[in-house]
Amino acid sequence: MGIILIVVVFGIIGYVVSNKLKNKFRKYSQTALKANLSGKEIAELMLADHGIHNVRVNCVEGQLSDHYNPMNKTVNLSPDVYYGRNAAATAVSAHECGHAVQHARSYTWLQLRSTLVPIQNVSGKILNFVLIASLFGGIALFGLPYEAVGVVIVGAYSMLTLFSLVTLPVEFDASKRALAWVQERNIVTPEEYGMSKDALKWAAMTYVVAAIASMATLAYYFFIFFGGRE
Repeated sequence: MGIILIVVVFGIIGYVVSNKLKNKFRKYSQTALKANLSGKEIAELMLADHGIHNVRVNCVEGQLSDHYNPMNKTVNLSPDVYYGRNAAATAVSAHECGHAVQHARSYTWLQLRSTLVPIQNVSGKILNFVLIASLFGGIALFGLPYEAVGVVIVGAYSMLTLFSLVTLPVEFDASKRALAWVQERNIVTPEEYGMSKDALKWAAMTYVVAAIASMATLAYYFFIFFGGRE
């Protein structure tokens, strides 16, 4: 019941934050940017200003599907951001370029996050296998002791939690770089700057909620397996 409660509580919180982010993006998308630059143009300008000429700016399907891919060095923007000429599109495109700047500058937290990606993927697969197998008695068939199962689950979730925590400074720093650049470059008016900052704040909150949820789940499993059962 404990894990169900955690899932439900943080699921509700995550939904509220995600819905708030979508509403903010929708609201700030209705105000035209006085500089009249699209998200694509802003991204290309920010990259050029930082001396980055080997990163492509692409348009990808989806809503809020924007991301930077360090593997092929691309800034991928959703249609609303790619073509948008408003404070919301400005914030998102500059934020994703902030990740490209981090990559070009060998930002320590981004490098650590990239190192953890394959470990996180493997940990997630192991955790899913163990949890599904345990539901059907598979762990008992393998003859694994209770403590060994605990070590596997807690170990795997520790890696997922570490990844979530490392993601936080990466995201906050990208937003900081984005906001500093749009302000210094006079891309936005003071009012538009406030909108961009607010939009990025709510985007960051989604990562904060995910990190707290991961820590809560890790603490739950640690207590269950190693919290004393006398």
